[in-house]
Amino acid sequence: MALLTQAPKGTQDLLPRESAKWRTAEEVMRSEAAVHGFGEVRTPVFEHTELFLRSVGDTTDVVEKQMYTFEDKGGRSVTLRPEGTAGVARAMLEHAMYNDGLPVKVYYHTSCYRYEKPQAGRLREFHQFGVEMFGAAQPAADAEVICLAKGIFDRLGVKNLTLELNSIGCPTCRARYHEALKAYFTGRKDELCETCQSRLERNPMRILDCKSPVCSKIAEGAPVILDYLCDDCRDHFESVKQYLTEAGVAFTVNPTIVRGLDYYTRTVFEFVSNDLGAQSTVCGGGRYDGLIEQMGGKPTPGLGFGLGMERLMLILQAQGIELPEDKPCEILLVSMGDAASRRAFALCDQLHRCGVAAEVDVCGRSLKAQMKYANKLGAAFTMVLGDDELQQGKAQVKNMKTGEVSTISLGETFMQEYLAVTTQMPGLTD
Repeated sequence: MALLTQAPKGTQDLLPRESAKWRTAEEVMRSEAAVHGFGEVRTPVFEHTELFLRSVGDTTDVVEKQMYTFEDKGGRSVTLRPEGTAGVARAMLEHAMYNDGLPVKVYYHTSCYRYEKPQAGRLREFHQFGVEMFGAAQPAADAEVICLAKGIFDRLGVKNLTLELNSIGCPTCRARYHEALKAYFTGRKDELCETCQSRLERNPMRILDCKSPVCSKIAEGAPVILDYLCDDCRDHFESVKQYLTEAGVAFTVNPTIVRGLDYYTRTVFEFVSNDLGAQSTVCGGGRYDGLIEQMGGKPTPGLGFGLGMERLMLILQAQGIELPEDKPCEILLVSMGDAASRRAFALCDQLHRCGVAAEVDVCGRSLKAQMKYANKLGAAFTMVLGDDELQQGKAQVKNMKTGEVSTISLGETFMQEYLAVTTQMPGLTD
């Protein structure tokens, strides 16, 4: 029975009270993205596996260990998306979005899937808000994307976040860096985990991102990418920092940031919190100027970020930031008898069409039980309908907080009288 009554490991349910908070946060994100000129894009939950092999990188933990990959009934290999960028980049190419002018600026809310060891802030099904910008090579674009992320945190009231920056260069300067890393790690090859030993020749930068405590310790003494940047990459990074400084955005340079996906180039960044324990990164991103060409398109610069929703909600909780829940029931129409029940239903429908959060009893409760239900709902008002009320064509609206009552018509003027009475009664928005 556990398979029927428990969510799969690494997943979680969002019940109405929590999902309401998520929607509030998501609306802040949508709003901030919109003022920066970004429009929403929605992509499939699964893609051809080759898309992630070519974009994310076959030496990454995501591809090597974490992807949910399977064959469909047509014998095609498909993968549940482990991140959002690759699918958006594919959509940009497939639909030639660049024909509408550059830069292409899009955002998304999406679910992602990775076979990970579940823990706080790290699930097998997780949710991301992300933005992508294609066609902008200037450092100002890097700064804008970073400022967009910061704007979201600021509007939500999140505190104690640190913006950490790094540059991982371009293919030209990274080649020299790779040789330096190979030379360093070769001397301690036998101490590396099996995965990192295989990465040593193929992509030694991936060793820097290994979660093994032993590999992480060895990596602390590794050469730093900033010492190997070419002039163009160094100038780009300096300019990004100048734009951020001009905008009043504080940051620190962290030369150990490489991000976990192979498509990144030049600027990479993370927003880090001390309120998340080991899972300290709540938002990360950077440039991926070679991704579109790697996928078969024309050389097109790109950049973006992904913000983890689960981690964001943990931060909000840790910092005591309360997001609005759904508006509670405004009025419960209490009924006694079949005729009153039908009339209450019709009146409730009128209220709904005017945007009023109203409910009627659909469980056959007694009068006493319906009043208890009103308290459980947190209803601001109740209105009791019985044979007497139907005969008179009038009923009393009761303020559940103050006990004040007002009589209103059940006829054609019902809606007008209801609104007039309830807007005058205190307690609706207290």
